[in-house]
Amino acid sequence: MSKLIYILNGPNLNLLGQRQPEIYGRGTLADVETDCTTLGKDLGLEIRLLQSNHEGQIVDWIHEARDAAAGIIINPAAFTHTSVALLDALNTFDGPVLEVHISNVHKRESFRQHSYVSLRADGVIAGCGLQGYALALRRMAVLTEAKEA
Repeated sequence: MSKLIYILNGPNLNLLGQRQPEIYGRGTLADVETDCTTLGKDLGLEIRLLQSNHEGQIVDWIHEARDAAAGIIINPAAFTHTSVALLDALNTFDGPVLEVHISNVHKRESFRQHSYVSLRADGVIAGCGLQGYALALRRMAVLTEAKEA
């Protein structure tokens, strides 16, 4: 039986491949979903990939995940640096949470170097491009396996 993992994506990630490809690359969110679904099957994980430009929608999905998901992978995008609401919602989730950033936020503007989400995350992957999602899935497989043991 596979374990459901929510992969939540914040604002502007619907424009992956179009917006600032020099920073975020040319791959699309559809590419991420395809790659994660394929890898997830190999790891015994079911993937639900969601994206919203609206903070409240992401909060609602985190609440939904409380009853449905074994883990959450989240790329909060710009909400990383501003959203106490996402932090509070993630703090209600009992499973593992991994934070993903496509770019290396530590090499960018100083305001991007602070993350509210990191206060809850069990791990942070940054600067690995779209491969960060696959790395997060591999780690999530280990974390959800350990939680069952």
